[in-house]
Parts: sequence; structure tokens; C-alpha cells
Amino acid sequence: MKELLLEIGTEEIPAKFIPEALNEFKNLIQKEFETHRIDFEGIQTFGTPRRLVLYISSLSEKQKDKEVRKIGPSKQAGLDAQGRPTPAAIGFAKSQSVPVESLQVIETEKGEYLCAIKKETGKPTDGLLKEMLPRVILSIPFPKSMRWSDVSIRFARPIHWILCLYGGEVIPFEVGNIRSGEVTYGHRFLHPDPIRVKDFSSYLKVTREAFVMVDPEERRRKIEEGMLRAEQKVFGKVLKDEELLKEVNFLVEYPVVLCGHFDEKFLSLPEEVVTHSMMEHQRYFPLMDPQGRLLPFFVFISNISPRDEKVVIQGNERVLKARLSDAEFFFHEDLKVPLEQRVEELKKVVFQAKLGTSYEKVMRFKEIASFLAKRIDPSIQETVERVSLLCKADLVTGMVGEFPKLQGVMGRVYARLSGEKPEVYEAIYEHYLPAFAGDRLPSSSAGDLVSIADKMDTIVGSFGIGIVPTGTSDPFGLRRQALGIIRILIEKGYSISLGELIELSGTLLKEKMERPLEEVKQEVLEFFKVRYQNFLLEKGYPYDVVEAVLSTSFEDLLDLQKRIEALQKVKDWEDFKSIVIGFKRAMNILKGIVLNKGICPSLFSHPSEEELFGAWRKTKEKVDYSLSQKNYASALLEMSRLRQPIDQFFDRVLVMVEDEEVRSNRLALLKEITQLFLRFADFSKLT
Repeated sequence: MKELLLEIGTEEIPAKFIPEALNEFKNLIQKEFETHRIDFEGIQTFGTPRRLVLYISSLSEKQKDKEVRKIGPSKQAGLDAQGRPTPAAIGFAKSQSVPVESLQVIETEKGEYLCAIKKETGKPTDGLLKEMLPRVILSIPFPKSMRWSDVSIRFARPIHWILCLYGGEVIPFEVGNIRSGEVTYGHRFLHPDPIRVKDFSSYLKVTREAFVMVDPEERRRKIEEGMLRAEQKVFGKVLKDEELLKEVNFLVEYPVVLCGHFDEKFLSLPEEVVTHSMMEHQRYFPLMDPQGRLLPFFVFISNISPRDEKVVIQGNERVLKARLSDAEFFFHEDLKVPLEQRVEELKKVVFQAKLGTSYEKVMRFKEIASFLAKRIDPSIQETVERVSLLCKADLVTGMVGEFPKLQGVMGRVYARLSGEKPEVYEAIYEHYLPAFAGDRLPSSSAGDLVSIADKMDTIVGSFGIGIVPTGTSDPFGLRRQALGIIRILIEKGYSISLGELIELSGTLLKEKMERPLEEVKQEVLEFFKVRYQNFLLEKGYPYDVVEAVLSTSFEDLLDLQKRIEALQKVKDWEDFKSIVIGFKRAMNILKGIVLNKGICPSLFSHPSEEELFGAWRKTKEKVDYSLSQKNYASALLEMSRLRQPIDQFFDRVLVMVEDEEVRSNRLALLKEITQLFLRFADFSKLT
């Protein structure tokens, strides 16, 4: 076993590309080794902006040998009565380049056959690596790739060198115009000269001496240690953001943590404005005091160890000052116009070319939200309508124009400063929630309803003009918005007809729609159904139970979840298992049969028919009542009481008799039984 070290040296790769690229790098090489029967242990990947590194501590020096079996003629055709090979066997052995006496008789599904067993000797690993590694390198996926110079290959950024050592020896190959070798390079500015490498341990040593930390975990530890020193220096706490920390870690090869200061006058700006300017635009980390208030300090990560830290800190302080000065200007300019007056300006903002302006969108979802408030809680209708009117007004402010990700945040700030009630300005921000998977939901009913209305308008409008998510495209984030609606309805306990909501939204969009409303409604319902099904499966509900309930109806998501929970509890009862078997049997009998007549009791000729008919009538009345009260446990319990009469019916009565009238009457009885069950779920889906 020998170690393998592979380093791809490039120009700076975007930080957000690197973690997934390293993961895929590892997966690709593992698949190659498994395909080529090469044993390995201890596979690791490392990365910086300028290099992707693969290290395997133990890699077999050759492939495993392989036994190849080739099936030939049958024993009867290949051996005569005395067991001697026939011409068929001799010809087969010759075609496989094996002695005829080496053929073996093996048992197959079709009987006994002659088989040639050949041993394929494994090839040396170093020879296989020459072909394998270029293929792996060029298969690493990136969100975007590029070509450069006059080479025909594509990669995230131009490749400048490739280091490849197997057991200390170079594996020679080419990728584009770059030939592999034993040379790496240090930090672009602090140590740009080539460095020879002997093995992995020397690689780690020489790169560290050349101001490169190839291990992301090591860089992260150094960053966090530097942050701790900064916290102690200003008696504060770094406002950490995991995604930002991850990104910054892959922006540098040799992290140096520095602490800067900004003018305290900027603390008068909304905290979100200051922190957003730092984190989103400059990749800085704010510092907070023990009470959670913003301090006039920030932490940033440099990629070099400067001779004079003050010069670097002052440069970053000037950049942040300019950014905050812009924010201060926009903020004070925005305050000159009350938020409500900005609503009219939305008439000049195009939401989507075919769906009209943002003003039109606001008017649409305001009506949807008002409809929901009337149904759910009429006391908040005025608040809901006010939130709907104002929640998009910040889109035309200077601050949001400069910092688009602050939409909703600035709406809340400006609404508060305009004198709106707390329940209004909080819901203005929260109507964007949940913004991503796992995000928190709005804290108020007003925020919930406006969020649902806004999202539904976008989904129905998009489907109405043919903008439907595909496997590779979802420009309006419709999947995320549908899941947001589902989470609000379920987690907040709102009982709403999804179909009715889609119809209302479609009616308001009637002049914009390019497709029939009913067609759009069915597609949107199916779209929600898939999302809802995945949502339930992730919550741990059994697939067959979910499928059984969703197969019969799809309107009120909260009601459907209650049905699923009730069915899950009784699914394994013995009485219920028998009911399911009877239901499946009835459904199979009724498959493809069209009945034009109902049940005629006078045609019953067996006591079991009368007993089942009577039990069905009593059960139906009780089930109807239980379903009307949404008492699903009771409904299922009543259905399970049909076990005995159903079993007796199938045991004692032949359904498909020759007499057409009797046969049709018995089928009609089974149809009514199955229709009763289908009012709750399609039990044939249960396993």
C-alpha cells in the first residue's frame, strides 16, 4: 500500500464553490477505485481558494484479481453420454482461450450448463492512475466553469499546476496544457516560488512554511482564536454567522484576524443596516456588547500577515465608512417620504412582465389576505389589510435599492418610524417568512395570512402564464413558497380549503392568465400535493398511510394530517387489517365494472347479504356523523365494525353469479361499501 497525493493548483476559485467541489472530488475518486477494484483507506480532501487537494493514506499497488465466468452450451449439448466434450464444448473452450478440460458444469435457472472460469490478473495501480486522474479532475462539478487560453477543457478557474505523487513518485499525465509533477506553490504574495514535495508530510510542512494552510479545519480554528482575542480586546462578542464564517474560511489561504473601528454616529442607524453593510458587502463580522447591542467595532479576515497591521485596518475602516455613509444618506432621504405615500410608486415597478406591477400584485394579495382574515379571525382583518398595503412599499426606497436583501427589514423600520402599530410593522417584515427551509414562521396571525396570500398569488400567477418549476429551474422559488404555505397552515393550525384559495387567486388574476383556470388549479393542487407528501414523509409518517389519505382528497391540509394520524394509529389493529383485505378484494372485483343501478334489497337471496346491507346502513350513519365532527378515530372504529359482516359475505356469497340482476345487486352493495371507506382513504394503498 502506498500513499497518493494530488493537488490541483488554480487561480482563485469562488469560495462558495469549494466545499461541494471537495465533496464531489472525494466521491468521484472513490467510485473510480471501487469500479477498478483498487483497495484504499484514509481518503481526505483539503482546499483553499487556489488549490483542491486529495490525499489517500493507503492505496493498493494493484487491482484485485477478477474471476470471470462465461456460460457456454448446456451440459446435454456439450458432453456426450460418456461425459466427453462434444464439438460444441470444444468450440466454446477455443473461443474463450481455455483448455476444454477446464470447463466446469454449473447449475443455472435453466438447468446445467458448461462454464469457462477465467482469472483476470489485476493491473498495476500507477498505470491506471494515469488514465483515471485526468478524468476525475475534469469531472469535478462547479456551478459555473470556464475555458481559458487555447485549451479545450473547462474548470472553475484556470489550472496552473498539478502535483501528483504516488508512493513518492510522480504519476505523469496531462490535463489541458498542464503536465503533472512534484512541484507546488506557496502563498501568491508571501511565497510565490515553486516548492518541491516528497510526500504528504513534507507537503504539509512546506506549504505551511510558505504561508498556506491547506486544511480548512485548521484555518477555521485560527480564525476563531483570532476572533476570541478581538472579543477580549473590546469586551464584546463577535456576531457569528455560520455561512459567512464558512465562506470567509475559503477566501483565504493564511488567515489573519484583525479588528477595526467605525464612527459611533453610525450606531444611530438601524442595527440591521449596519450589520448588513458589514456582513453582506464586506464580509466583516460585527461585535456586540454583553447586552446584545452593536459596538463600533468589527472583525475582518486578511489573507496576508501585514508588516503594519494599522495600515490594513485603516484601509478597511475607510471602506466601511464609505459604505455606512451611503446607508446613512439613503436612510435620511427615505425618512422624508412616509411609507404609505410610497405605495403609489409601486405602479412603476414591474413584478413580472405578464403579471403586471408590484402595485397590482399588492392589490391582489390584499384581497386574498382579507378573505382569509374573515374566515379565520375577523378581528384582525383591518390589521391584515394594512400590512398588505404597506408590506412592499420599501421596494421603492433608496435603502432597499442599494441593499436589496433589506426588503422587509427596512419596511418594518420605516413603518415603525411612520407611527404604525407594532402588530403592523412586525408583520410587514414577517410576511416574507419562512424565507428558506427551516426558517422561523411569522409570530402573528396577520403575518401568517399576508405571507400565505403573497406566496399564493406568486404561485398561481406563475402557473397561469406557464412559468412552472422544472428539475433545473425555479426562478421564482415556487417550491420554497409552497412549502412555506404548507408549514404555516400545519404548524399554526389553520383549516383552509387550498382549492378555494387557488380559485380566488386565479379569479383575481383572470386578466393575466394565459391558461384555463381549472387547468391551472389542478396543476397547482398537484404541485402542492407533491410538496405536502414530502413534508409528511420527512416528519416520519409512513408512505402507505400518506398515499392512502392523499389519494382520495386534497383540500384542507390540516384536516388531511389529522386523518393520516388517525389512520396510522389503527392500521395495525387485527380487525382493521381484515377490513383492508376485504376492501382490496371488493375493489378488485369492481375494477372495470360500470353499474347503473343502486341496491335493491328485494333481490337479496342470502342472509349474509341482508346482514351486510343492514350493517352498512347503520355504519354509514355513524361514520357520516363522525366525519362531520372531524372525529376520525371514531369514524375508523365504526368502519372496523364491518369486519364480521364483510367476512361472512365473502365466505358465504358468490358475487359473480350467472343471474345478471343478482350479480349487479351484489356488486352495487360492494360499491357502496367501498365508497364509504373511500370517503376517508383509499385503503388499497395500505401495505
